[in-house]
Amino acid sequence: MAKLENLRDLTVDQLKDLYSAENQLLKALPRMVKAATSPELKEAFETHLQETEEHVNRLDVIAKRLGVSLKGKKCKGMAGLIEEGKEMLQQKADAQVMDAGLIAAAQRAEHYEIAGYGTARAYAELIGDSEAADLLQKTLNEEEQTDERLTLIAENSINIMATSGYKDVGAPAL
Repeated sequence: MAKLENLRDLTVDQLKDLYSAENQLLKALPRMVKAATSPELKEAFETHLQETEEHVNRLDVIAKRLGVSLKGKKCKGMAGLIEEGKEMLQQKADAQVMDAGLIAAAQRAEHYEIAGYGTARAYAELIGDSEAADLLQKTLNEEEQTDERLTLIAENSINIMATSGYKDVGAPAL
């Protein structure tokens, strides 16, 4: 493990983490597309898969500009989030309940990425790499838009449909 001597080193370390996270998502998203039953949710996952490919390309552009390789680090945070998503896929669930669970898993990953891209963008600005900061901001915007889209899908249809089998049996309010 290389020593982090300055903010540039930390920026590269953060970029490596994001690169690993995005590449792990490239493998996980097709499973989510396949598992989703809502056409709107399937389309959202397919769109985000295409965006994720572009996110990796942007990270490659930044790495080339910095003269570094982003390979070799495994993002353990994303690995854990994907593992939780796999557990969701193994559940026996009504279709709408499964879709709601897929949205929850996807939003956890989105929030992780939003935090990572926001941090990396701030670091890029501080080290004076405005081009990298702009590319990272573009990706951050897309991650936030995906999160918002998933929220709308959940709130306007999936979560409502998932409640259809719920019967209030006098359980205490949460």
